[in-house]
Amino acid sequence: MTDHPRIPLAGVIGSPVAHSRSPILHGYWLRKYGIRGHYIPMDIAQADLGEALRLLPKLGFVGVNVTIPHKETILGLADIITDRAALIGAANTLIFRKDGKIHADNTDGSGFIANLRQNAPDWNPAAGPAAVFGAGGAARAVVAALIEVGVPEIRIANRTRPRAEALRADFGAKVTVFEWVQAGNMLDGARTVVNTTSLGMVGKPDFRVPLDGLEPAALVTDLVYTPLKTPFLAEAEAAGCKVVDGLGMLLHQAVPGFERWFGHRPEVDDATRAAVLGP
Repeated sequence: MTDHPRIPLAGVIGSPVAHSRSPILHGYWLRKYGIRGHYIPMDIAQADLGEALRLLPKLGFVGVNVTIPHKETILGLADIITDRAALIGAANTLIFRKDGKIHADNTDGSGFIANLRQNAPDWNPAAGPAAVFGAGGAARAVVAALIEVGVPEIRIANRTRPRAEALRADFGAKVTVFEWVQAGNMLDGARTVVNTTSLGMVGKPDFRVPLDGLEPAALVTDLVYTPLKTPFLAEAEAAGCKVVDGLGMLLHQAVPGFERWFGHRPEVDDATRAAVLGP
């Protein structure tokens, strides 16, 4: 009887999950590097999450990505939580360790920074304040990452102010909260401008905050990548700003998980972008 090594399995869990581009991305990398493995989308309801996490390692899964609505809940089910996942209050990457423990991490912030570094190599985070629209889970990852790389001040506006205030309470004095109706005022002197909301995404309401306060020296990025160039980015580009779309964050946040699960650190390049965007 031949002893065949187990083929590593990974995937993404959420509900819904059919829209996720992660299977395309990881599938591309698996083929590119000739790795025997599979990456599978799994629609798992909140009520079944605990049972699924116990079962997946037994089926040969080495880890999973986590998306909405499980990114916060998962912290209560993991055995080991990284400091950054605890600070952000959410995890997007799980590793099923050989000792049976579930390791939870959040790579959104590092993916966000890697995207800016790759596509705006002259960006200097210490050059001035950052203006961040939104205060949800993605914003928390962005704020943590911006503080870590040395942004001196972070201005936040959210449609519901209490969420922004909660973020300030967690991240401290570097964070200043603005009323949503005055969000355009955050742009005065801002050198990094980030939309973390879903406004401007296909099928979502438009982004209506006035951007006439943008300065050409600002780097502007949108976490939305459908469409790739949102009206938010188009307006910033017309104002003379350097702009970076949100697709690169999706690609870069996936790198650490793939490396841990499949043993090879993948490269994010133009071919990767093209594969994920499709025809």
